[in-house]
Amino acid sequence: MQTNNQPNPSDSPSGFGSSDSTGAAFPSLRDAARTERYANAERLAEKTPTASPQVSGQIPHQKILPTAPLPESISQNIETIIALHRRSEKNVSQHQRFVETITVFFGRPVFLYSILLGIILWVTPNFLPRRLGVPRFDPFPFPWLQFSLTVGSLLVTAGVLIKQERQEKLAEQRAQLSLQLNLLSEQKIAKLISLVEELRHDIPNVKNRFDPEAEIMKSPTDAHAIVDLLEETLESELANLSQQEISTQE
Repeated sequence: MQTNNQPNPSDSPSGFGSSDSTGAAFPSLRDAARTERYANAERLAEKTPTASPQVSGQIPHQKILPTAPLPESISQNIETIIALHRRSEKNVSQHQRFVETITVFFGRPVFLYSILLGIILWVTPNFLPRRLGVPRFDPFPFPWLQFSLTVGSLLVTAGVLIKQERQEKLAEQRAQLSLQLNLLSEQKIAKLISLVEELRHDIPNVKNRFDPEAEIMKSPTDAHAIVDLLEETLESELANLSQQEISTQE
């Protein structure tokens, strides 16, 4: 009795094979695409470093799940933000970029540690006894150290102010853009409410009723009137607060 030593395609490690039991020489296009996809996945898994199963207890070859693409609206918003950031960075001069690069280093912990180390290395030789033969180049009260720290503080402050000025300009531009978009959105919402109210009046099946809130929201809000009202309210509140303080002091 002869045994069939030919391996079964379904028992292969990759889990694919021809579905034809007669062993057809030309597989279908679907089987060929599935075979190529599994082969690419195995080659990618072999290139990815995995932990040893004895150490971590994980399977060496793991399937990599594809990530779902972002919606088109989110992708467009990201591209718009990137374009605005690129536009703001395009007009930066080389001197401004150099100063901002140095200023970034000022905000790191390494800069603080370097200052502390420099002060220790500066002060220590000036406190050692003279019999050790170490010259005291800046004895107490360390005038040269104070001068160096003053100049360094001035440079750091100037660099931070230069960077902060450009950041404030960018923040002001973004605030103006946000204000413009908010006003435009408010106008669109008012227009939509007006159209819905007209549609409600034109449909015979809908009961026609008067909605005072919708009538008010049909017209866009006057931003100047709101600003004037806020200023008047703030001034009156400040005046009342000052009068209360004066009365409490008396």
